[in-house]
Amino acid sequence: MHVAENAGAVAAPPAADAEGQARAAPRGNRRIILGASLGNGLEIFDFTVYSFFAAIIGKLYFPSDTAYGSLLMAVAVFGVGFVMRPLGSIVLGAYADRKGRKAAMLATIALMGLGTALIAFAPTHAQIGVMAPVLIVAGRLLQGFAAGGEVGSATTLLLESAGANQRGFFVSWQSISQGVAALLGASLGLLLTSVLSEEALHAWGWRVPFVLGLLIIPVGVYIRRNIEETYACQREGGGAAAEHPAWTLAARHPRDLTLGVLIIMSGTAMVYIVLFYMPTYMMQTNHIDAPTSYLFSCVAAVVQVVSVYLCGLYVDRVRNYKQPLVWSIVVGMAMAYPTFLFLSMPGMLWLAVACRIVLIAALGVNMLASTMLIVSALPREIRATGTSMIYAFGVTLFGGSAQFMVTWLLKISGNAMAPAWYLIGMLAASLAATCVFRERHHD
Repeated sequence: MHVAENAGAVAAPPAADAEGQARAAPRGNRRIILGASLGNGLEIFDFTVYSFFAAIIGKLYFPSDTAYGSLLMAVAVFGVGFVMRPLGSIVLGAYADRKGRKAAMLATIALMGLGTALIAFAPTHAQIGVMAPVLIVAGRLLQGFAAGGEVGSATTLLLESAGANQRGFFVSWQSISQGVAALLGASLGLLLTSVLSEEALHAWGWRVPFVLGLLIIPVGVYIRRNIEETYACQREGGGAAAEHPAWTLAARHPRDLTLGVLIIMSGTAMVYIVLFYMPTYMMQTNHIDAPTSYLFSCVAAVVQVVSVYLCGLYVDRVRNYKQPLVWSIVVGMAMAYPTFLFLSMPGMLWLAVACRIVLIAALGVNMLASTMLIVSALPREIRATGTSMIYAFGVTLFGGSAQFMVTWLLKISGNAMAPAWYLIGMLAASLAATCVFRERHHD
C-alpha cells in the first residue's frame, strides 16, 4: 500500500491551477506540522515543569520527615504516569490505525488537557489531606494514557504527509517540539524562580506553567480538526485497517517490537536523566542555585532543537537512519561520565556544561534517527499502533523509572557518579539492539 505524496498538504481542488496549488501546499504543510507537534510539545512542557518543580510539589503534596523523602515521592509520581502509556498506546494506537490519525490526535490532546488541569488546580495536602496526592496521581495517569497514543498517531501522520525526500524534515518537528517545549518550560522556571519569593513559589508560582500549558488545548483542537487525514482517506480507496493491530504487531513482528523498545531506551534515558533530571540533580547534590540550573536547561533545549533539525535534513539526503543513531549512542556513552564527574568537582561547572551540551547534541540526533528507523520499518496498517507501543513500552520501562532510580542510587550509594554509570549501562544495551535491527523503508 502506497501513500500519496504530501497527502495532507494539498488544499486546492484537482481543477485548481498550478500556481494555486503551490500557494496552498506550504500552508497545508505548516498546518500539518503544527497540528501534529502541539500535543507532543504539551506533553514535554508539562513533564519539564513538573521535573523543575518536583521539590516544591513533593513538599506540598507528599509531606515527609525529610526533603529527600518528599522529592523521592514526587519523582515516583512523575513515573506513575508512565504506567498508563502502554495501555494508551494499545487503545489509542489501534484507534488511529482503524479510524484515522486525525481522530486519535483529537482524543489525545483533549485527555492531556484534562490531566494537566487536575495538576494545575489540585488543592494541597494541607488543604484537603490525602485527596491532594490522589488528584496529582490521577492527573499523571491521564497524561500518561494520552501520551501513549500521541507519539504514534502524530509521527505517522507527519511521515505519511511528507514527500519521499521530506520525511526526516517532517518527522523532525516532533522532536523539535520537545526541545521548544523544554526551552519554554526551563525559561518559565528561570523567570519564576528569579522574580518570585520562595513563599510565592510554594503558594501559587509553581502552578503558573501548568495553567499556561492549558491555553494550548483549544488552539490544538482547532488546528487538528482542520488538517487532512492520511490513512483513513487511503483506506476508503481500497485499503484495509488491521483487525487487531496490537496482536498483529506482537505475533508477526516480535523482533521489531523487542528491538524497538531497546532502541528507544537510549534516547529515553538521555532525555529523562540528562535533560529532565539533571536540573534537580545539580540543585540537590551540587547546590547549584535554581536560576543557574534553569539557564543551563534553556541552552540545552536550543542545542537539542538545532541538532534535531540538522539531523532531519541529513537523513533525507542519505536515507540512512542507523548510522547516525549508532554514533549518537557512542557519543552519549563517551560523554556521560565526564559530565557527571565535572559537575561534582568544584570549579569545573562550565566544563561540565560544555560536556552536557555535547550530550544534548547527541540526544537530538538520537531522537530523530531512532524514530525514523522504527516508524519506517513498520507496515502502514499497524504503523500508529506499532510506533505508539514501542515508544510507550520503552519510555515506561526506562524513562518513567529513570529519575526514581538515579535518586535512589544516589541515596543508597552516596556516589555522585551513580547516574552516569546507570546511563552508560542503558546506552550500551541500546547500542547492541540498534546494531542488529534491520533497517527498512516502507511507504
